[in-house]
Amino acid sequence: MKRIPFLPDSYTFLLVGTVVLASYLPASGMFAVGLKYITVAAIALLFFLHGAKLPRQAIIDGVTHWRLHALILSCTFLFFPVMGFVLRPLLQPMINHELYLGVLYLCMLPATVQSAVALTSIAGGNVPASVCSASFSTLLGILITPFLVNGLITSTMGSASTFDSIAQIFMQLMLPFLAGHLLRPYFDTLFKRTGKLLSFVDRGAILLVIYSAFSAAVVGGLWQKISWEMIAGLLVISFILLILSMIYVYGLAIWFGFNREDRITALFGGAQKSLATGVPMSQVLFSAATAGVIVLPLMLFHLLQLIISSMIAQKLKRQ
Repeated sequence: MKRIPFLPDSYTFLLVGTVVLASYLPASGMFAVGLKYITVAAIALLFFLHGAKLPRQAIIDGVTHWRLHALILSCTFLFFPVMGFVLRPLLQPMINHELYLGVLYLCMLPATVQSAVALTSIAGGNVPASVCSASFSTLLGILITPFLVNGLITSTMGSASTFDSIAQIFMQLMLPFLAGHLLRPYFDTLFKRTGKLLSFVDRGAILLVIYSAFSAAVVGGLWQKISWEMIAGLLVISFILLILSMIYVYGLAIWFGFNREDRITALFGGAQKSLATGVPMSQVLFSAATAGVIVLPLMLFHLLQLIISSMIAQKLKRQ
């Protein structure tokens, strides 16, 4: 039976299943302590793989097609955060304060790589430019997002000092990322031979981090603080952010005179957020009890962006 193109894929259902598992069987006691160390190792492995998969040519090409990439990055790191703050009077009444901080965190994340490239390919966009833009966004996100979060979110939560946060980010995120990128020539052949296996490792690590984050949040009373009305509010907020960002980036792409292929690349590169980067990064930037609440808006946005973007990609393909 052929899968309907705009339905979520199996990995999305696994994400939901992981949240359900953590809700009914959360990690606690010694198991939670052991899981914390395993999660730290999983995050280091994730960012090592991110660095190893970043083509050196993507950084070089990012300079040559700078107008397109500048437009996409402006949506990712400028328009989204501005929306999060400007729309606060509209957004916050739908949810509580912790979830609103999660929405702000979502707005500060880099773009996704896999789905942005896949959707660009389906819609007939500029795939090489999409690969370059998404990869460059990931690299910048590791550098920019922690500073945005530390300055605009964690400072209001009484978290660690800026110096301590930067040191922790460098050790757990940036150092593995740089090591992976520098060792890329030695792993290139291995990646080509074991691409599918590495994909399972990559996604499995994310599921593990999500289980750990939501377990700590559930033990801390997550579902006593969040109602179904707030979940519905998060879906509405995700829809507003997604549609406004698509209008912004696609409208400017037309105004700047980009061709159809580049407009498609801008649409799917600028209006998406990375779950693969956001979930592990939350473990470093926030406390264990807070991280589960913080990533909930990101997970719902991820689900919605897949459904709506897939529908748009199929429509563009038919055109």
